Formats: sequence, C-alpha cells, structure tokens
Amino acid sequence: MNQNKTIVEKKYVLPFILVTSLFALWGFANDLTNPMVAAFQTVMEISAKRASLIQFAFYGGYATMAIPAALFIRKFGYKKGILLGLALYAVGALLFYPAAQFEIYIFFLLSLYILTFGLAFLETTANPYILSMGSSETATRRLNLAQAFNPLGSITGMFVATNVILSALDSEKVKNFETLDLATKATYRTHDLGIIKMPYITIGFVVLIMLLIIAIAKMPNGNKRVYESSAMTTYKRLLKNKRYVEGVFAQAFYVGAQIMCWTFIIHYGENLGLSKATAQNYNIVAMAIFIASRFLSTFLMKFINSRKLLTIFAIGGIISLSGVIFIQGMAGMYCLVATSAFMSLMFPTIYGIALNGLGEDATLASAGLILAIVGGAVMPPLQAILIDMEKVAGLPGVNASFILPLICFVVIGIYGYRSLKDMSPA
Repeated sequence: MNQNKTIVEKKYVLPFILVTSLFALWGFANDLTNPMVAAFQTVMEISAKRASLIQFAFYGGYATMAIPAALFIRKFGYKKGILLGLALYAVGALLFYPAAQFEIYIFFLLSLYILTFGLAFLETTANPYILSMGSSETATRRLNLAQAFNPLGSITGMFVATNVILSALDSEKVKNFETLDLATKATYRTHDLGIIKMPYITIGFVVLIMLLIIAIAKMPNGNKRVYESSAMTTYKRLLKNKRYVEGVFAQAFYVGAQIMCWTFIIHYGENLGLSKATAQNYNIVAMAIFIASRFLSTFLMKFINSRKLLTIFAIGGIISLSGVIFIQGMAGMYCLVATSAFMSLMFPTIYGIALNGLGEDATLASAGLILAIVGGAVMPPLQAILIDMEKVAGLPGVNASFILPLICFVVIGIYGYRSLKDMSPA
C-alpha cells in the first residue's frame, strides 16, 4: 500500500494549497445554496417541487458546462481554466444583487445557473490537477486530502445559511406567512431577499480576490499540452472503458444522494416540529461528522484498499438510511445525520477509481465525472414530489422520500464491489 510514500511532494506544496482552497470555495457555494430551497419555498410561496428548481438550476449548470470546460482546459491549460471558472463564479454570485432588486424567482435561478458554470470549470480542472501533482500510487489519497477541505467550505456555508440567512428571515418569524395580507408579505419578501443576497455578493468579491492571487502565482503544468488523440477519439476510448463509464453513473447517484440528504434534512426536521434554523443546525453537525470521516478515511486508505472502503461505506449508508425511512422521531434524524459519515469518502474515491491509469485522457474523462453532478439536479425534484404527497405507503412523505438516496447507496455499493476485481493502485 506504499504507506510511506509522500502524498504531496515539496515542489507541489504551494500550488496544492492554492488549488485545494478552490475545493472550499465551491463547497461554500454548494451548502449555502442547499438550505435556500426551504427559504425560497416560504418567501416566494411556492411548492417544494418548484423550490427544488434551485437545485435543478445549480446542478444543471454543471451539466451544461462540464464538457465545454474540459475542452477549454485541454486547449488552454489548467491555470486558464481555473481563472475562467473563478470569473464565472464571481459573476453569478454578484448577479444576486439585481435578482433581489427585481424579486423574480427565475432571476435567482439564472444567477445560480451562471455561478455553477464557474464551479464546473473549477471542479473539472482542480480534480485531475490534484491527481497530477505527484505519484499515481498516491493519487486517490491526495485527492481525498484535497477534498477534505471541501466540507470546511461547506460547513462555513451552512453556518452562514443558518445564522446569517435563515435566522434573520422575517417570514420565519410568523407562524402562517401565507395568511398575511399582500402588503405585509411584500415588505417581508423585500427584507428577506435582501438578507439572502448578501452572502452571495460577499463571496463574489472573495472569489475575485482569489482570481487575482492565482493569476500572479506560478503553477505547474499550467500551459496547454499537445495531445496525441483528438477529443472525439478520446471519448470513444473512454466509452469502451467499463470502469470509467460505471464510475460516471456511480458518481451521479452519489451526488444525488448527497444533495437529497443535505437539502431535505430541513424538511425532515420540520416534520418533527423543528424550525428551519434548528433543523439546519443538524445539517452543520452532519457536515462536521462528514469532515472528520473524510480525514479518517484518508488515513485508513494507507492500510485498506479504497475500493473496499467504498463498498463498506455504501453498506453503512444503506443501514443508516433505512433508519431514516422507518424510524419516526428524533432517532430518524440522528440516522440522517450519521449518513454523512458514510458519504465522506465517496466523491473523491469514485473519482480516483474511475480516472486511475487514464493518462492524457484524464482531462476529458474528468468532464464526464463532473457532468455526473447532474444527479444533484435530477433527483431532488423527484424526492420533493414524494415529500409533497405527505403519505407514501403509510409513512410520512418526507420519511418515505429517503428511499431515493438509499437506492443511490445500493448503486454505489455495487460499483465499489465490482471495482474490487481491479486491484491496481487507486
């Protein structure tokens, strides 16, 4: 298992730190946005299904831009891909200002859509870039280490969502917002949308500062490369790679499971009588567990094959989600929080397994794995449909809805088990 092999060589330390900071930046955007589904549902007086279009726009941006991002990076190099990604991220975030002024829901969706164009560039670039910074034997461990800083951004986003946004919304301070007169609703809506926009505008300026830092920094492999194969030839080759193709599907199901568990924990809490802000606090605890488990799993990979850990963690997720579905009460909430421990290693591990040994094909292959993030756009609306039904097979709709992420863990477990047949380093 090459336990003593250096994960990050000295010459790569500074670029590794800079690129790893990007993981935190998109983690912040992800988990600042997840609680907005519940917030917009109340403020804009819309159904859970329509509110979940927040996730459809957010993760749909990944699906739209993943392949164009890979082609851009293939032609112009990692550094320019990062710079363009940061620019698009900043533009999308800053567009929250006019969106709040117009108070039109679709404008917020458009802002998030553009913001995630930037995130698609960043993720398509950063993941294979980190894998390339050193030995292929430590690539998956290195990516897990970098990805461990993603939830640090996520937990910051959750904290801001809870303490800066949800707790400050006037619409949350009245029991029956929908019964208020139109004038009062309009006043509350203007105030609440003003609260929602500020963190996005702030992060937009932070991203611009990061863009300037990376623009002047010296980065390895930052220039465009000469590839032996055309993009079309590469894609044809990738489509014949069973481990890669199955990895793309496994990644789509993982992202869907993650977004469903972290988005609808608020709805689960509300069904137990908790406020949005209180339910979001459980999300913060879940993220803390996720972070701790990410570092633990990175350590365990020194001794246990990553494919085997992926399979074990998928089984753990199936067990915890069974409790979420069938246990009505706070014990079910605890099971939902615990599920984050099992999700922790999945994204980077699936990524590392799927890209292992692909060489120059890794950049375009990365686009497929980022495109798989569309699972986060497609699955939450399906879960929202079950939640809106209120009762499913005798269970509360919100409980029954978690059958969808459970199915996702089954798919991931199958991928982990099948990948055990290929025991090359990953």
